[in-house]
Amino acid sequence: MSDVESRIDELRVLVGFHFDRYHAEDDPQIPDADYDALVVELRTLEAEYPNLATDDSPALRVGVPGRSTFDEVVHRVPMRSLDNAFNVDEMRAWSERVLRRLGGDPGNGAPTLSWTCELKFDGLAVSLRYVDGLLVQAATRGDGRAGEDVTANVRTIGDVPTRLSEGAPPVVEVRGEVYMGLSAFAALNLAQVAAGQKEYVNPRNTAAGSLRQKDAAVTATRDLSFWAYQLGEVVGGPELGSHGDTLAWLATLGLPVNERMERFADFEDVVDHVDRVAASRHDLDYEIDGVVVKVDDLGLQDRLGFTARAPRWAIAFKLPPEERTTRLLDIEVSIGPGGQATPFARLQPVFVGGSTVAAATLHNADQVRQKDVRPGDVVVVRKAGDVIPEVLRPVLAERPGGLPIWTFPTSCPECGEPLSRTEGQAATFCTNHACPRQVRGRIEHFASRGAMDIEGFGEQRVDLFVGEGLLDDVAGVFTLDYDRIAAMDGFGETSVNNLRRAVEDSRARPLGRLLFGLRIPHVGTTVADLMASAFGDLDGLEAASLEDLEAVDGLGPIIAASVHGWIRLASSGDLLARLRSAGVNLVAEAGPAGDADVPQVLVGLSVVVTGTLEGFSRDEAKAAILARGGRSPGSISAKTTALVVGEGGGSKATRAGDLGVPILNEAAFVGLLATGELPG
Repeated sequence: MSDVESRIDELRVLVGFHFDRYHAEDDPQIPDADYDALVVELRTLEAEYPNLATDDSPALRVGVPGRSTFDEVVHRVPMRSLDNAFNVDEMRAWSERVLRRLGGDPGNGAPTLSWTCELKFDGLAVSLRYVDGLLVQAATRGDGRAGEDVTANVRTIGDVPTRLSEGAPPVVEVRGEVYMGLSAFAALNLAQVAAGQKEYVNPRNTAAGSLRQKDAAVTATRDLSFWAYQLGEVVGGPELGSHGDTLAWLATLGLPVNERMERFADFEDVVDHVDRVAASRHDLDYEIDGVVVKVDDLGLQDRLGFTARAPRWAIAFKLPPEERTTRLLDIEVSIGPGGQATPFARLQPVFVGGSTVAAATLHNADQVRQKDVRPGDVVVVRKAGDVIPEVLRPVLAERPGGLPIWTFPTSCPECGEPLSRTEGQAATFCTNHACPRQVRGRIEHFASRGAMDIEGFGEQRVDLFVGEGLLDDVAGVFTLDYDRIAAMDGFGETSVNNLRRAVEDSRARPLGRLLFGLRIPHVGTTVADLMASAFGDLDGLEAASLEDLEAVDGLGPIIAASVHGWIRLASSGDLLARLRSAGVNLVAEAGPAGDADVPQVLVGLSVVVTGTLEGFSRDEAKAAILARGGRSPGSISAKTTALVVGEGGGSKATRAGDLGVPILNEAAFVGLLATGELPG
């Protein structure tokens, strides 16, 4: 494998993992800017080496399918994402590409275009469907193709009309953003503190979590808001000529439309407007992270069309984070759920990025040394991605004389055991697998919504049960002493029975959920489901060699080595044995209904489908392969049995030719489904 292939593989792992943590778990692990840099690097390499590009690259993803108990909603009009511009030059380059696609010469400024500018809200995208003026369905964006049905929860949002104004068309789908205002977020955290509960981290994640509550009554207490900004499917609506006209029409229907939309004929006025928004962004009572610029004319939007993930007629300009100076009071070390020791700064409180910051990340020991920040320094602070505060640098001109250089501690602040750092690695870890912080973190993750989804098993209860000696690892969740719990303060018969029922229900979760819940390094929700599908049950995964794991499309050598190493740890073997004895489901979800009635002629075969087929949709073709016992991954490799190519499937066909993988047309694919044999 070449250095380029290795780097692309590594970037796909990183982008896929952090994409899942942000979109599926509402739990970002790195600043937006760091994630954006990974995506840009991956897209650049895939553009430079098209033979290594794949249709299922994480750089093309819009969102993730829902993993909750909400019903799936297939969007009649896909909910695409937006491409980003990170500086003015990139924004101007986009406008020039638009002009060229429309047949104009950017140097001469023709054709003349009108541009709209809207604030880019930092919330959760949703689609509202109205039939005969009544709200009948609300769905999250999900992966752009399908999202989660959150109708009951959206009905509790005061900004969302359940009935449109008179004159609404028979069907109209409205796209917009659910968000939590800053004043609402502050009030919610005051209530959390008063109740002795943990404060929420930021409005965006809080809004997303509030919208996905199983109980709509909880959502109703969260004071969520909504802005409408786009149309989906419309039946019987008026003829609209521009995006500006669309927003004005939405307002006449009684939908909330942000008043800060501006229209410009000169793109340089767009640039100036972005500067003004950046300067005044913190005057707003809601968070924004950019400005969305669109071609105003809807006819021209149709001509420009879409890429695989985003419209060509719109771009999101990402605003740079705001910076402030304050005093660094001390540097402390926190232990994460996986044992990683992370230095962080205790700061003199400073207002930055829309909130008061008193602590900020310093990432790792190397970052502290390179930045040369010391307790007592005046430092520059920003909220990276407007979510995670970080210390950028010291103000050396204001450094007091004699400040000592800070050194990383050698023992864990939680358990006192040694801290260890592998040569060549940036991270430092607590070596004690039984460290209380690690134990609590593993159990919290195991019980979380994306994993085993154990209702009522939150951070406070985990802290209590671990502290009382009721729990020391995730397997202990299934052997809790409910008699002891019933005797503890704050627990009555009802709450204990609810907890018992939630734990019992979780035993039946599919294998993919369990694997994700075990917090295996590099394994997010997508990888967990891939492994469950590939091996069928835990026995198969445990027996898999490193080569078997690497052969699973979508894993790659980094993830494969991580999973292989984790499974062979003695502590992992003991944990898995205890989960077996606890009666936890260790089998993957069943395939499509009716598989038993279909001849299993494709068992052991891996068939990739690309392009547009006449007799099958992409999903139907994959379902047909799965129903016959085969696998249908999204990417092609040397392990692929055959590639089925429809119209527009050129890039994978090139890759198949390079690898010597047989290429089938639709007729040959039909024959393969019938016989399980390749032609010739």
